[in-house]
Amino acid sequence: MKQEKATLKRSLKLWQIVLMGVGYMTPMVVFDTFGIASEITKGHVPAAYILALIAMLLTAVSYKKMIQVYPNAGSAYTYTQKTMNYHLGFLVGWSALMDYLFLPMVNALIFQIYLSSLFPSVPAWIWVVSFVLIVTLLNLRSVNFTANFNTFLVIFQIAILVIFILVSIKALMNGIGSGEIFSLQPFFQTGMDSSLLIAGATLMCFSYLGFDAVAMLSEETANPKKTIPRAIFLTALIGGLMFTATSYFMQSVFQTIEVFNAPEAAAPEIAAYVGGTLFQIIFLAGGIAGTISSGMSSHASVSRLLYVMGRDHILPNKFFGYIHPKLRTPSLNIIFVGAVSTTAIFFSLATATSFINFGALIAFTFVNLSVIAHYAFRQKQHMTIKGFFTYIVMPVLGAGTIGVLWLNLETNSFLLGIGWAVVGLIYLLYVTKGFRVSLSEIEFKEIEENQAYINSNKKTSIDHSI
Repeated sequence: MKQEKATLKRSLKLWQIVLMGVGYMTPMVVFDTFGIASEITKGHVPAAYILALIAMLLTAVSYKKMIQVYPNAGSAYTYTQKTMNYHLGFLVGWSALMDYLFLPMVNALIFQIYLSSLFPSVPAWIWVVSFVLIVTLLNLRSVNFTANFNTFLVIFQIAILVIFILVSIKALMNGIGSGEIFSLQPFFQTGMDSSLLIAGATLMCFSYLGFDAVAMLSEETANPKKTIPRAIFLTALIGGLMFTATSYFMQSVFQTIEVFNAPEAAAPEIAAYVGGTLFQIIFLAGGIAGTISSGMSSHASVSRLLYVMGRDHILPNKFFGYIHPKLRTPSLNIIFVGAVSTTAIFFSLATATSFINFGALIAFTFVNLSVIAHYAFRQKQHMTIKGFFTYIVMPVLGAGTIGVLWLNLETNSFLLGIGWAVVGLIYLLYVTKGFRVSLSEIEFKEIEENQAYINSNKKTSIDHSI
């Protein structure tokens, strides 16, 4: 007699989900990107963060609308699949998969950079493998354990940001940098180039990756229609406020990048300059905590996306659709992601990072379009003034702001993303036998098979009782 499959456990609370999202975004990343961002924006990093935040919040509103209809773990993949087309949904999910798969690798490489600077004699690959083992083992535990451990790491990072801001205020009061605690210059300056701000916002988009990843935890939340939309909005807002406030004081202290020996890796110099050697050590610990926190959250998210695609039989169901009966986690997917992450040994940080933005922008774009497809085209709820604004204007604005980011996407990111999408299309052609079989038919067949197993189990139980 075949037993019913185990399912994900609904146990996460709002604050756990928000901190998982914030952990995914990595609060400490504001230091890693500051040097490059300051050069691009000509000293207006906080303004670029605000522009990126506006784009993310508009998209967060669209996520809220779609989760209320489809409170599933598939996020943009599920929304596109259900509102537009199954094949298109797969391609969106496949593109997002690139983003989710490569972020754990990026974190592994950053972890390796931090530890190699402390222990240069140790082979770099050991740090990558160690990081992957730590994150994989932590994720194999229950999702509650993962969330609680992540909470500790995120709070530690936030504490470091607060200390940095306090030390920066003291430095400004002593006449360092602008010498002003309150100034509009980091946000606005006469003659500033708006195109540079948009280019900076495109770079800052990378910092916000993760606010949407909490949608992957929908099936592990008690009341997803209420909790997940709030979590997505709060994750983007809290992350944006942290990035903006920290970068404001950083920009006020470091008005030009000439003070840095290496602007593309200015984080250690920032810590040493503002707080001295002791703060630099604490700062390094925060950076390591940030990579583990982001690695845990991204690892958890991609394993859930793979689970949904496996459950739908788009990926092999026996492997990707498996849930451990005791741990109630997609354990095989977690191990698979860990194995993929170890290939970071063969990548540079620049190459791994270039894979990420394409998948994220694809997901953001189609979440906004899914709102229009479902509420306007299917439900016809756009006929009133309120409905037109809510279900047409708002998602168009969301898609439009993401479109601006598309125009400024790095060429390598675009080309690599297209290459990944082509691989997905080839796989889709194979699965659907050249589109002769619909993905909806494959999924419906699985539902019928599961129902047959359930009915068979019921019949066997009745026979035994007789």
